[in-house]
Amino acid sequence: MTTPLQTEIESRLAEAFSPVRLEVINDSASHRGHAGDDGSGESHFTLVIESAAFAGKSRLERQRMVNRALGDIPGDRVHALAIRAFAPGDN
Repeated sequence: MTTPLQTEIESRLAEAFSPVRLEVINDSASHRGHAGDDGSGESHFTLVIESAAFAGKSRLERQRMVNRALGDIPGDRVHALAIRAFAPGDN
């Protein structure tokens, strides 16, 4: 089931990066009862995104780009966010 926050994350990333691949995986159920679990079912996510916008960028630059695109979501509305950002052709 897709959550409202998951949909918002997908929309923001699609608009910012026009990705050729985008997976927003809600890991919240795996962290139920752990630190950062607020009971909403929207506390932990993994992102897999592939976009030409990441070509020539370091891993840190890519993560910063994603965090900027997500605005207030990381840290304020989501406890944990794992980001795997790739450029086309990355292995």
